[in-house]
Amino acid sequence: MSKKDRMEEMDEIKDMLSQEETMANEEDTDNFTEPNESAEEEILSKEEQLEIDLGKEKDKFLRLFAEFENYKKRTSKERIDLFKTAGQEVITSLLPVMDDFERALKELAKSSEEDLFKGVELIYNKFKETLKAKGLEEIKAKEGDSFDAEIHDAITQIPAPSKKLKGKIIDVVEKGYLLGDKVIRHPKVVVGN
Repeated sequence: MSKKDRMEEMDEIKDMLSQEETMANEEDTDNFTEPNESAEEEILSKEEQLEIDLGKEKDKFLRLFAEFENYKKRTSKERIDLFKTAGQEVITSLLPVMDDFERALKELAKSSEEDLFKGVELIYNKFKETLKAKGLEEIKAKEGDSFDAEIHDAITQIPAPSKKLKGKIIDVVEKGYLLGDKVIRHPKVVVGN
């Protein structure tokens, strides 16, 4: 190889290197603009992330608000139920007194003392009406009604006097009562089998 060939070859290499440098410079300028683009993308993604976070917080707030509303409704319902049955223990303890009044009236009806009967009857009616005003209701159970295990309390079974009374109430031994919608004492009955 001659010097001339070497010089030409060197010039070609220099040209190639200069072309590579210009290309690298162009890439650098492209890379220089890319960080701006990536910064914009990053800003957009931050905005999107903030929107997503805001949506999550709104959802949390709505769920918490709905839960609180349900809590308020539940506690107010429980409070109303509590007021309805607030005197349940007192009324339950007065039921035997009511039974005694009824027994006394039956016995006084047999005696000849009408004034005594009327006086006890007045007291009994006043007592009964007071309890009724507090929400006490008698559970109607009479001879010949169908026996319902959810309402009635069967204390014994006896042979039915007729086929019509099989599985029916033959006698009511003790009256039952409701306080509001709640059974506080089941009627005690004798059932025919």
